Amino acid sequence: MNITKPLYHGHRFPREIISHAVWFYHRFSLSYRDVEDLLAEREIEVSYESIRQWCNRFGPKYARNLTKRRGRLGDTWYLDEVFVTIRGERHYLWRAVDQDGDTIDILVQKRRNKRAAKCFFRKLLKGQCAPPRQIVTDKLKSYSAAHREVMPAVPHCTDQYANNRAELSHEPTRQRERQMRRFKSTGQAQRFLAVHGAVGNLFRLGRHLMRASHYREFRSRAFSEWQQVTCA
Repeated sequence: MNITKPLYHGHRFPREIISHAVWFYHRFSLSYRDVEDLLAEREIEVSYESIRQWCNRFGPKYARNLTKRRGRLGDTWYLDEVFVTIRGERHYLWRAVDQDGDTIDILVQKRRNKRAAKCFFRKLLKGQCAPPRQIVTDKLKSYSAAHREVMPAVPHCTDQYANNRAELSHEPTRQRERQMRRFKSTGQAQRFLAVHGAVGNLFRLGRHLMRASHYREFRSRAFSEWQQVTCA
C-alpha cells in the first residue's frame, strides 16, 4: 500500500516554526538573516540557510494550496510586463492582476514578442479555467497579436492610463528585487514571485478602505486560512 509521507516528515523543527519563517520572508521585505534574527529573539535557534531551504521547499507548496482554495479570481484581467535583469541578461516578468488588484499569475520569459504573450495568455486560461470578461493592456503589439489568436471573442482595451493597476502592481516586486540584489536565475524569480503573489493576495486587505473592526476580522480569517494551508 502506498502511504504518502507527511509534508514535514524528517524535519527537526515543528511545522509552526517552519510556516512562520516562510510567512515572515514572503509577507515582509526581509532577508533570510533578518528572519533568523526574528526567530532568535524568540529563542528559536535556526540558521538562515535552513530558512532559505524551507522557503524553497515549502513556499511553492503553500502557494499551490492557496491558489486551489481561492478559486477563480476577477473577470477583468489587467496585464503588463516589466524587465528584470538576471545574471546580466534582460528578462521580462509578465503579470496579470484582476480588478481588485489581486495577482492572477506571473511568468518570467526572455522575450516579449507574440509567442511569449500567447504563452502567458494560455497559462492564465489554464489557471483560471475560463476566459475573462475583458482584458486591459498597454499598446504593445504582442498583446494584440496574441489576443487575436487565443481570445478573439474577449474585448481588449488599450486606452491610455487604463492599465495603471497592472503597472503599479510591479512596485512590490521592484522593492524585493532591490532588497535581494537581483534575482539569481529564472527559476528562482518564478518560484519566489509566485509565492510572493499568493501570500500578498491573502494578506493585502486594504486597511484604508474599511473600519478597524472589519480589518481585524478579515486579518483573523487570513491567519486562519494560512494555518489551514500550512497545516500549522
